[in-house]
Amino acid sequence: MPERVEVLLSEEEVDRRIKQIGEQISRDYAGRQVHLVCVLKGGSFFMCELAKRITVPVSLDFMSVSSYGGDTRSSGVVRIVKDLDETIKGKDVIVVEDIVDSGRTLSCLLEMLKDRGPQSVRLCTLLDKPDRREVDVRVDYIGFQIPDEFVVGYGLDYDQKYRNLPYIGVVKFD
Repeated sequence: MPERVEVLLSEEEVDRRIKQIGEQISRDYAGRQVHLVCVLKGGSFFMCELAKRITVPVSLDFMSVSSYGGDTRSSGVVRIVKDLDETIKGKDVIVVEDIVDSGRTLSCLLEMLKDRGPQSVRLCTLLDKPDRREVDVRVDYIGFQIPDEFVVGYGLDYDQKYRNLPYIGVVKFD
């Protein structure tokens, strides 16, 4: 069944909002350094653009986690596929995600990271789907709250396609 993608958030809207989040983080961390932790793969596009707009010193690291196994629904048990390269002990950490929906995986990941002794841990997401939330997760920086639709672009994919779209689109099946 062929799919098509309809624009939900334009490239200009996304760019403008990322700039605003970068300015807010820069104010919140004035005089300090922030350590961004990207959750791969989807978060990489957002984190790179966000980091360019933060004016305080920034360091970066990446994690890949899985909680799905062979299922289509999160088990809530996080398995680290790629761990951080550096310690986060004593650092101000911001976990950068492409989208927060059920919150199950992120809740486990955030607790795991807090156990590693950072100064602080906050969560930043480009997209938030509060209607899908199953576990209460505090999101400190939100790009956009969106309806419960299947979205792609800016790192988000459908069957490994559409990650490279410079906008956020909704997948429609004809």
